[in-house]
Amino acid sequence: MAFQAAESTNADVKPFRQQYRLFHAAFAQFCYTGAQVGIAGFVSVPTHHPTIENTNRLPPQFINYVIDADPKYTDATAAQMLAGAQGGFALGRFVGTFIMKFVRPRWVFIVYLAMCIVFVAPSITHGGNPGIALLFVTLFFESIIFPTIVALGMRGLGKHSKRGSGWIVGAVCGGAVVPPILGAAADSRNSTQFGMVVPLCFFIAAFSYAICVNFVPSYRDTADAFSETKVGVENVGAKDEEKGSPGVLGEKGFESGEAATHDEVREVGKA
Repeated sequence: MAFQAAESTNADVKPFRQQYRLFHAAFAQFCYTGAQVGIAGFVSVPTHHPTIENTNRLPPQFINYVIDADPKYTDATAAQMLAGAQGGFALGRFVGTFIMKFVRPRWVFIVYLAMCIVFVAPSITHGGNPGIALLFVTLFFESIIFPTIVALGMRGLGKHSKRGSGWIVGAVCGGAVVPPILGAAADSRNSTQFGMVVPLCFFIAAFSYAICVNFVPSYRDTADAFSETKVGVENVGAKDEEKGSPGVLGEKGFESGEAATHDEVREVGKA
């Protein structure tokens, strides 16, 4: 893995402590995962929810938001909405993957993460069905962020690839840090809608990596070099013994590169 990365990206051999692109990617993963889990993950139940009597239950913050946005919704209805939003998340993953077949992943990454910011911001002030719809769209655009950060952050690490992957994957611990902050913010104003300011801030922090990977040459060139490499994909001039390259079957006139037949190979063996 390390050899392939080094060959395809001309990776530098700087010490691990100087792999700043990796640490930035890990920071972005920490912030993004925290924001994602904060919106749809499990947090403590604010005591002001009129439809939730048992405070020992731990519904996702999305459910709390729905009930705050419109008290006529029960927690069961809100749970069904969360299931629909997660379906949108899955749909966004397929759509994003398809788009990446034609568009550079870093471009899709910056657009999707920007849309997360654009749609979660107004959910802070808009209640009712409009606010719920904004979170639906936010989950759609969250879909490709995690794997794209992993892929882009791993590029150019060379011999540090294995160790670097641990940093990026380990950054998912943000999912354990941000939700309690979101819950505290929501309780401070007695409003889950206000609590959405927390994932908004963490989305913005993660967006710094999207900007760098698209506009900072040291980030951008490394990402693009990996996608443009032909190592292991195309034959760029290496001799193929199966096709009779010179020195293998040249004595029988197979220098042209055409594959020798079984009978021709047998004749050479007899000679």
